[in-house]
Amino acid sequence: MATTALASRAERTAPRPSRLAGSLVGSEILKIAAAVRALATDGRDICNLTVGDFSPSEFRIPDELERGIVEALRRGETNYPPSDGVLPLRQAVRSLYERELGFAPEVASVIVTAGSRPGIYATYCALVDEGDRVVYPTPSWNNNHYVHLVSGVPVPVACDASERFMPTRALLEPVVRGARLLALCSPQNPTGTAFTADALRGICELVVEENERRGGDERPLYLMYDQVYWTLTFGDTEHVHPIGVCPEVAPYVIYVDGISKALAATGVRVGWIVAPPDLAGPLSGLLGHVGAWAPKAEQGAVAAFIADAAAMRAYREGMVRGVRERLDLLFEGIESMRADGLPVEAIAPEGAIYLSVRVALGGTVAPDGTRLDTDEAVRGYLLRAAGVAVVPFQAFGVSHDTGWFRLSVGAVSPEQIGRMLPRLRDALATA
Repeated sequence: MATTALASRAERTAPRPSRLAGSLVGSEILKIAAAVRALATDGRDICNLTVGDFSPSEFRIPDELERGIVEALRRGETNYPPSDGVLPLRQAVRSLYERELGFAPEVASVIVTAGSRPGIYATYCALVDEGDRVVYPTPSWNNNHYVHLVSGVPVPVACDASERFMPTRALLEPVVRGARLLALCSPQNPTGTAFTADALRGICELVVEENERRGGDERPLYLMYDQVYWTLTFGDTEHVHPIGVCPEVAPYVIYVDGISKALAATGVRVGWIVAPPDLAGPLSGLLGHVGAWAPKAEQGAVAAFIADAAAMRAYREGMVRGVRERLDLLFEGIESMRADGLPVEAIAPEGAIYLSVRVALGGTVAPDGTRLDTDEAVRGYLLRAAGVAVVPFQAFGVSHDTGWFRLSVGAVSPEQIGRMLPRLRDALATA
């Protein structure tokens, strides 16, 4: 009887997961990671430039933060925190923004999250109804997936190398009318480029103008500004943010931020949203039901660390120095190959932990006979021939082959990069 029942269930063809769960597209980066692991298991020297993370052997969290977490755990701070975050951390975020970014949000507008992702998801859930239009640039990280999760209508805006893959007012102006959300990030994942003050000001003025046009008859257009990489900028690049360049946009901006990238603390899981006061309650309510709060011990330790301006400055200087050393090695190596006539180019790094690199091998044939007619084929060839793992821009919402790839340096050493570059040169020369 039991065997018959099991067979009957096995024969059913109706899908078991929900339509939403069944329609999700898996991460392209995770698929690439499996191929990287397979080669590494075989003993290959792989320079893994795929992960948007930090290896603790290369970049550790601050000592003060580590001690603070351990001490808080020893004090027994292991119970539920307040759903919107412990008050010292929310106050510390306010002080950090006043000190570093020139504006002081209300403490009630600061909502602590378990890393930055729940803040992004909550923003989508709080603002976007089924059928609402969401505008975002491509390439960009995960916006296409978040739009899908809330049954919104994606409005991707293709950006190219001529604008360093950053959107402009001219590109956005034709598509924001009637949209509910504009999702931006700076410094940007995957491109490692950042807004200038003038470019961001133009976009923020567009948001203000669109909301003035709507009056009270339409729901507002909001701007979600992901600035999780804002402490990692290089050279003459300075981080800019919406309220800093256009104070009038303040009622329409939700900031998403956290320590994951600033403090090499992706696994510590402390992030936050800074929202307009009237949205803080709904956002906090959503996150409270999900239970997406950061652990209490970590929250207290982060509050103490970011309140210490000298400690923050010292750690930031070391992080920027280490990240820039790796990005510069890659960029200078690529530029040297380009100068020698090899089919490769890069955009000078401006921020975050990423370098945008174009490998123009489309249509050539690899020594093993593989036709390199897609970015995926090129990616596989570079992994096999040069032991370098990279991510094509299709993983970030780009719909067609462009030859552009993201290279991420948080999990590799300068020595690994140095060993890889000659292999890359040889692979490009023989393709």
